[in-house]
Amino acid sequence: MQKYYLAIDIGASSGRHIVGWEDAGEVKTKEVYRFPNKAELENGHLIWNMERMLLEVKQGIRMAKEEFGTLESLSIDTWGVDYVLLQEDREVFPCYSYRDGRTEAAVLNVHKQLPFKELYRHTGCQFQQFNTVYQLYADKLAGRLDGVTDFLMVPEYLLWKLCGVKAKEYTNATTTGMVNAETREFDTEIIQKLALPAHLFPKLSQPGTVLGTYEGTKVLLCATHDTASAVEAVAMGDEQPYISSGTWSLLGVRTQRPLTDSDSCAANYSNEGGIGYNRYQKNIMGLWLVQELRRELCPDKDFTEIVDEAEKSGYDGVIDANAPEFLSPPSMRAAFDTALAPRGPQKESDYFRCAYRSLAFSYRAALTELEKNTGKHYTKIYIVGGGAKNELLNRLTEEVTGRRVAALPIEATALGNLKVQMKAEMEEK
Repeated sequence: MQKYYLAIDIGASSGRHIVGWEDAGEVKTKEVYRFPNKAELENGHLIWNMERMLLEVKQGIRMAKEEFGTLESLSIDTWGVDYVLLQEDREVFPCYSYRDGRTEAAVLNVHKQLPFKELYRHTGCQFQQFNTVYQLYADKLAGRLDGVTDFLMVPEYLLWKLCGVKAKEYTNATTTGMVNAETREFDTEIIQKLALPAHLFPKLSQPGTVLGTYEGTKVLLCATHDTASAVEAVAMGDEQPYISSGTWSLLGVRTQRPLTDSDSCAANYSNEGGIGYNRYQKNIMGLWLVQELRRELCPDKDFTEIVDEAEKSGYDGVIDANAPEFLSPPSMRAAFDTALAPRGPQKESDYFRCAYRSLAFSYRAALTELEKNTGKHYTKIYIVGGGAKNELLNRLTEEVTGRRVAALPIEATALGNLKVQMKAEMEEK
């Protein structure tokens, strides 16, 4: 009897329900539901509408069952760092988006008690102003942690709402900036020095852990951080670098152990959890630049047309794709204009060509740091995710980095999610 599994992959711009099954040794997939997702502005802050997200999750499950009948299991992956606070079984909303700017004072306060170099020595987690450690400290400063009994990362929260079981999953926890790189558990020294409630940080659970059931379907943990699932999907036997290309671009390589040395810290490389390996990687602003330009300049134009026009543009300006002014600007076009003055883009297509070229140059810079810090020379880059379908960006990446690009235009994140579920089913037998 054929067994079907459901991967629910939610990104910062959309969510997808993808059913998978094994056929002659291969994993076949079919998308059964897709919904838009974005941060919403509420009382001057960017937040995630978790009630709506949960409704979309349940709707997609219903549609998967209508088409495929019984589902063996399901799991959910999303982006990292964001979470929902709980007082027992009651949510403490809002659930803030990482693009909200509430952590500025928290970053300064955290670093007074734990300078970033010391934090990095413990966790190997790159500095980003929205890391969970700074968000939680912002909550502490605002009194939001009073009476709080749990915090659940976004996929953990959604899974709990489905099956009633709370669990902290390892790969997503490593995005918090609070997991010790060696012990692979929450770092008690960080928790104590920041005077955060110790009961919020229990033992971590590994991908493959069964949590419970939802309407007769087994609910389990995949690698709930979407990049961890994406990397798990790709067979990189030659251990070449990868770029998980979506709203964010994450460039990195699998390593056996974390690299928490001073060079890695200076390059702001992150060590995050994989399934039996370490992901040594760096966040790059990614296709967010293009998504925001499209929203502002030509919301009715599809990406195929945007790429075609960008290819014909001769504009050669480049921005620093990782500069903080591009994280959440009121106007992405204005942010580009300011950065590129006095010789800014003249045509709509110039902005998009600039965004794609800037990403390629940021990949080259990150690859140079990667080779220096690992002591290895790489000849190939695997690209997965939505960006793998962008032939212009792939070609620019090849030209600028001088490395061969192996683009894998697959639903890598969903595939990695499914592989964990299938493996868990095999191990139960």
